[in-house]
Amino acid sequence: MTARPTPRPAGGRIMGDPGPTGRFGSFGGRFVPESLVPACLELEAAFRSAWADPAFRAELAAILHHYGGRPTPVTECARLSAELGVRVLLKREDLAHTGSHKLNNVVGQGLLARRMGKHRLIAETGAGQHGVATATAAALLGMECVVYMGEVDTRRQELNVFRMELLGAEVRAVTSGSRTLKDAVNEALRAWVADVADTHYCLGSVMGPHPYPWMVREFQRVIGEEARGQCRELLGGSDPDVVVACAGGGSNAAGIFAGFADDSDAGLVAVEAAGGAALTAGIPGVLHGMRSALLQDEAGQILEAESISAGLDYPGIGPEHAHLAELGRARYVAAGDGAVLDAFQLLARTEGILPALESAHAVAWVVAAAASGELAPGTTVLINLSGRGDKDVAQVRDLLRGRR
Repeated sequence: MTARPTPRPAGGRIMGDPGPTGRFGSFGGRFVPESLVPACLELEAAFRSAWADPAFRAELAAILHHYGGRPTPVTECARLSAELGVRVLLKREDLAHTGSHKLNNVVGQGLLARRMGKHRLIAETGAGQHGVATATAAALLGMECVVYMGEVDTRRQELNVFRMELLGAEVRAVTSGSRTLKDAVNEALRAWVADVADTHYCLGSVMGPHPYPWMVREFQRVIGEEARGQCRELLGGSDPDVVVACAGGGSNAAGIFAGFADDSDAGLVAVEAAGGAALTAGIPGVLHGMRSALLQDEAGQILEAESISAGLDYPGIGPEHAHLAELGRARYVAAGDGAVLDAFQLLARTEGILPALESAHAVAWVVAAAASGELAPGTTVLINLSGRGDKDVAQVRDLLRGRR
């Protein structure tokens, strides 16, 4: 795989401001009940005002630096590189406070909620990392916090449930539908409708109604901006040949892609779970306030996603990702559970790093692409290691025991 000229949309940046309609090409928008339209408009106006305010940006940057541990480093993986025959670099979001990239977004949204005069945060979570980060930000800022989590996910991520409770959050198990991330989003949206006056919905990914996909991407843009500068320093002024990230809703991928999409020839690859691959197996539709690529049947009914990873167990993807795929600026591929487990162990064995199962999807694709020759020998690959695997160790242990 080699870099190629970057396609440019007419009239502006590839990952720029979608404007008041919140449209990324034919995707995005604001498909919400009439009762939520004022809340979305209020949030968009508040975000535009805050994002243009140097004092807000400075406070966010200071918290992410002194409290969150930014900038996170780029790590060269010498032993893994030697084994694969390609040069592997990791953007270490697993080293941020709470163990993933999620803190970048929730601190931003928490500060924004406080600026709007709201004192209560609600959130959805799958793998629990967004829930932990939201509970952390709420504790830091002195806010109430309620986290909705599918009942299935509360069992496979029991440790993160306890972490949220230790941080003072109330975790509400969702028992409807598939009892996973999709259903947690449904319940959080219902709760927001019921209590919008003093509650902010801290959505965790680049999905949902406008302005969320754009706002969350901008809060996560720090990943790509840091990585671009770090790679240029490490690579003698050059960019990596390929930037790879996992994608469920897709916030970590959007964050790192934002540093490279507009003025770099680096190839962009997002890796979905094979059982939830909206862009490799889905079709356009509307869900959770957005138009995007979704897993659905011929009647338009949403299909259940299946993944070893709770954080990628979602039947859609953020609308800007659907647009990037339509433009041809990013590729969307899938990794199966077996390959992900193998990649989890490989990174641990060669580099002493336990990746989150979500992040292991990105590693799995790099392993397969290097073996097949899709990544030529000597290619430089930057992987966004979006989270650490402590939360997944018990699950991985049980899965590996089941293999034997």
